[in-house]
Amino acid sequence: MKKKLLSALLVTAMVAGVLTGCGSKSGSKYADINAEPEFSDGGKVLNIYCWNDEFQRRVKAHYPGYQEVDATTGKIGDVTVKWNFTPSDDNAYQNNLDETLLKQDKSSTAADDKIDVFLVEADYALKYIDTGYALPISVLGITDADMADQYQYTKDIVTDSNGVLKGLSWQGCPGVLFYNREAAKEVFGTDDPAEVQKYVKDWDTFNDSAALLNEKGYHVTSTVNDTYRTYSNNVTSPWVINGKINIDDNLMKWVNDSKELVDAGYTTTNELWSADWQQGFFPEGKVFCYFGPAWLVNFSMAADTAGSIGNQGGWGATEGPQGFFWGGTWVCAANGSDNVAEIKDIMLKLTCDADIMTDIVVDDDDFVNNKPAMEAMAKSTEYSSAILGGQNPLGMYCAGVDGLDLSNLSAYDQGCNEEFQAAMKNYFDGNEDLDAALDRFYKAVQVKYPELKK
Repeated sequence: MKKKLLSALLVTAMVAGVLTGCGSKSGSKYADINAEPEFSDGGKVLNIYCWNDEFQRRVKAHYPGYQEVDATTGKIGDVTVKWNFTPSDDNAYQNNLDETLLKQDKSSTAADDKIDVFLVEADYALKYIDTGYALPISVLGITDADMADQYQYTKDIVTDSNGVLKGLSWQGCPGVLFYNREAAKEVFGTDDPAEVQKYVKDWDTFNDSAALLNEKGYHVTSTVNDTYRTYSNNVTSPWVINGKINIDDNLMKWVNDSKELVDAGYTTTNELWSADWQQGFFPEGKVFCYFGPAWLVNFSMAADTAGSIGNQGGWGATEGPQGFFWGGTWVCAANGSDNVAEIKDIMLKLTCDADIMTDIVVDDDDFVNNKPAMEAMAKSTEYSSAILGGQNPLGMYCAGVDGLDLSNLSAYDQGCNEEFQAAMKNYFDGNEDLDAALDRFYKAVQVKYPELKK
């Protein structure tokens, strides 16, 4: 799988917030994708920047020798680990990271205050990877042989436009369709995953099944936004071509399919993560399915709440119309770090060690970034998901992750996806016609990225 290359100029142009000025004399030299790697060992403080405590929990539970001091401090040998948490809301994490990275090469910044590790998500990874802020994995001494069992797509996402790998992840996030077993039995006469798949095998069939579900009082999805990522992960062209905004045909199919479903009353235009969206986590919400990876059903669908569908083991999993992925966290070593020995060992243990990664599957219900480990667990008769009624869904995840094609990723993805969904909501709700909604989208994107043309 070859990743579509982006020029350093393009990425510098798109970078949001304070990093926009990186090309200027006042910016950091690490803004240049070809910046010389600077790193050393012997630092006494390992500073880790992240937006929540997920990575911290993995380190605490699975990294040998980590000792917790308090909620934001730990120890690895004689090195103090400092966790810097800034939530992602309103872009706060990226803004904080941007501001701090700009100081990374300044002589006025003490070594113990510099970032050593920072985390990124897929939607904005290239913003940081296609600069010099992240060290190449090779300079840490981690080899291709060490990473041989990792899924290729997890490496593609953090490979820069020069073909240099600059991050690693312990997890993979292939997605499936999670369906309400009781709804499936009531409407389709079965909750068997293979049989349910026949009713959702492609988008035309999925939309036809929405009518059957509606007759029994169910929404096919909680919102049109539930399906967006599945369509957007299967585009055949990137958001930007030669400096011009490009809307792929598969995105327009999402628009057309969604408009029909909304107009028919088969779904809504509620926002993801809203209280209305979450109603379908419970039987009385009358929602047939959600699209997502393991983390969604395990940690984000109220499985710990009494009376929820997940708490009762009432979800099932099937492949759905198309394979996709959603999310994931990548660990990057910061240029200028003085703790590369510790960073290398953390990356090797948490992203390359099959035994540790198997423990993460068992203990944390993560889908991990190790193909042999996941394939073995997929065949295991000892592993099952209580949330999924005793089903072992790992074989579906494994099949889905192998088919992921990320050749159309671009550094503009986060902004374009957000503005496209926001603009189309006006169309779905009947407040604007399609041309007006598209015009709204183009204008919003050009505000974010003035260099782009319609």
